[in-house]
Amino acid sequence: MEFKEQTVMVTGGARGIGKAIAENFAGKGANLVIADISLEAAEATAGEIAAQGVKARALKLDVSKSAEIENAFSAIVKEFGRIDVLVNNAGITRDSLILRMKEEDWDTVISVNLKGVFLCTKEAVKIMVKQRYGRIVSIASVVAFMGNPGQANYGASKAGIIGLTKTTAREYASRGITVNAVAPGFIATAMTDELNENIKQEMLKSIPAGKFGSVADVANAVVFLTSPDSGYITGQVIHVNGGMYM
Repeated sequence: MEFKEQTVMVTGGARGIGKAIAENFAGKGANLVIADISLEAAEATAGEIAAQGVKARALKLDVSKSAEIENAFSAIVKEFGRIDVLVNNAGITRDSLILRMKEEDWDTVISVNLKGVFLCTKEAVKIMVKQRYGRIVSIASVVAFMGNPGQANYGASKAGIIGLTKTTAREYASRGITVNAVAPGFIATAMTDELNENIKQEMLKSIPAGKFGSVADVANAVVFLTSPDSGYITGQVIHVNGGMYM
């Protein structure tokens, strides 16, 4: 129960990787704030997590809106008194080859995936500095390092997270705050299950481990980076990709 009485906020925490992260923390005693664009989905996940005997609060949150973020963090502090861990997981895709990519699709992905991490990190740091303790982990992607056709906006947003992570880590290491990123490779989710079987087999060929990762693999890395065992690790990117990128 190494996170007992700690407060953990997971953005995009209602489903997929975010939900797995939240469940992992709950299993270790943490109180959870499930922030998601869908309040209904967040409430469903929070209900499941509360059944584990911890506190769980659902929040409707559009991470691209600064006012919503400020209100969310104020509500968290009012209810829990502090925030120990922020996991920046919320993200979207709007895929298209760059010559066909609409400016709107570029702006939307950058706004949610990168600006959202900036805004949430900024609010969390305000609280963590006063505590002189905090852990921030942002979900990047293997695409930030390898590129991927049709994902110029997504790849740029995830690469931006890396720069933001390293800079924030340097600024606040002396205040007891660590800031790291996890870069998943090909992770099996409900969304990837819908891919054509031939596409899946082609992707498998590029993964030395010979299999896709699970949401639990990503969650384990996130939880490690926020645990007492990793207090001297900051400004780093942990790759969870089965050797797809080295």
